Amino acid sequence: MRYLSALRDLIISLIISTIIIYALNIVAGFKGADYTFTNGEVFIIWILMAILVNSCLKR
Repeated sequence: MRYLSALRDLIISLIISTIIIYALNIVAGFKGADYTFTNGEVFIIWILMAILVNSCLKR
């Protein structure tokens, strides 16, 4: 049962981190900034944001 809970938390944190990254990029675009990311940069940002969201969910 712990595996299902951990898998659920992982999926939730990955989805939330994706939403946060795109929201920040869209808001920055409206402010006039133009950010382009390589695939490797997006992957690292996505994983780090998922770790942050996951640690916030556990509190």
